[in-house]
Amino acid sequence: MRKSVIIGIAGGTASGKTSLAKRLAKTYGKSNSVLIIRQDDYYKDQRHMTMAERLKVNYDHPLAFDNDLLAHHLRDLSTGKAVHKPTYDFTQYTRAEAVEVLQPADVIVIEGLFILEDELLRSLCDIKLFVDTPADVRFIRRLKRDVRDRGRSMDLVIDQYLTTVRMMHDTFIEPSKRYADVIVPEGGKNEVAVDLLTTKIDSIIHSNVL
Repeated sequence: MRKSVIIGIAGGTASGKTSLAKRLAKTYGKSNSVLIIRQDDYYKDQRHMTMAERLKVNYDHPLAFDNDLLAHHLRDLSTGKAVHKPTYDFTQYTRAEAVEVLQPADVIVIEGLFILEDELLRSLCDIKLFVDTPADVRFIRRLKRDVRDRGRSMDLVIDQYLTTVRMMHDTFIEPSKRYADVIVPEGGKNEVAVDLLTTKIDSIIHSNVL
């Protein structure tokens, strides 16, 4: 098996990174040629901490993630080795007990806040994308998502955004845009970008068949 091509998708909270990855997963889901990995599943394990302690953690800082483990898994997958990926429970603010076994693929898509901010992860990416979406749109999306899917109250989401999310975005995420090969406005809703990306992935898969 040839070394996998790794595509990194970064961007701010609720910018459309996941929707872009989901579009790719839907397109290639039955082929087993494309693997999607979320950086969110690599939040550090905090089962040794009380809930009160977990609530004090800044989850929008790069140090909240175990990027060394993620990089290790990317190296293994890209060279044909299966890995046991952690999963994350957002309602408990720590890793879940369940793990997922991931098999190697021609193309590995990794999406997350700090994919381009982290030098190690960035160095592993063959293609680097940044999803660029206006701050007000991202905030509204995050508010809806966290209340609907992650058990957060509206007041908690707003307080977190004002105290950490906005500052961390300006400090770490926005500057990482300069490392992108391609900037994609609006993520998965950008049909031209999706078409260009799928065309590139098709060419990679086809070259591996030959």
